[in-house]
Amino acid sequence: MTIPACLKKVGFFLILGLLLTGCGSSNGTGSTPTASPGVLSLQITDATVDSAEHVYVQFRGLELQSSDGMRTALYYCEDPADATKTVVSPTACSTPAAPKQIDLLALNGGQADILLNGYTLPSGHYSWIRLMVDTAGIHDTYIVALGGADSELTIPSGSETGLKLNRGFDVPAGGSASFTIDFDLRKSVVLTGMGDYLLRPTLRIVDNTLVGTISGTVDPSLVPASCTPAIYVFTGAGVTPDDIDGIVPDPVTTAMVKLDSSSGAYRYKAAFLEAGDYTVAYTCQAALDNPITDDALTFSGTATVSVMANSNTVHNF
Repeated sequence: MTIPACLKKVGFFLILGLLLTGCGSSNGTGSTPTASPGVLSLQITDATVDSAEHVYVQFRGLELQSSDGMRTALYYCEDPADATKTVVSPTACSTPAAPKQIDLLALNGGQADILLNGYTLPSGHYSWIRLMVDTAGIHDTYIVALGGADSELTIPSGSETGLKLNRGFDVPAGGSASFTIDFDLRKSVVLTGMGDYLLRPTLRIVDNTLVGTISGTVDPSLVPASCTPAIYVFTGAGVTPDDIDGIVPDPVTTAMVKLDSSSGAYRYKAAFLEAGDYTVAYTCQAALDNPITDDALTFSGTATVSVMANSNTVHNF
């Protein structure tokens, strides 16, 4: 999808990782700690689009709800001992708030940013995570289009309700858990009938101990000058590839194909995939894929690839 040089104000359902320093255990908001709390680490990754230079999102905190309805709220605050650092606080900031602004487009090809780094929480099952985003100011959450034009991004009700990930997860008593939240921008950029662009959330959470990657190269003959190359990854073997339109089969993730200047090879990497079989397919028409329409994309090199936990599977097109 191609975003023009001058963007209108867009709606933005977006989620982003940021580097924060954990700061001990938390009772949270209305939450009762267990006798044996656990440690939670969260990070964010993204399968990105080709049509913008930067997408910045600024978060001020997050909230988690356990299966018994108890909530733990965490806030990003200025470290009272060092104003250049940010800490995670279980109470509203007594020092100035220190929200973090991260460029989501930097998080692709297996890269990720830390959301919580070994933070001690009550153990048990958590039903959802809500991430709180700043959108009221200037250049807090915004997009920079190709060519350098930038536009503020808004989230309908986002300042009040945040961005919610409803899939649950467990924090073991006396142990640790580490998860990655995957946000696919290619599946989330939407062109409305009014000519505006918005981003709708397309999120999944995976256990970092159970995931692997698929990576490889694309033959240069498949990447002509007018091409917008991408790899689409579908859950299961023998899937007939299709565009992103919210109708099965939709890819579980996508991967950019980038030219490696040192080797001259076109490379891709699809990361944070749970163990199992996947169908991978190459398209040169990724820029034509509008998530809210049925687009006739041409795919080639379709193949079934098996992923194992903590392992990389190589597949070349």
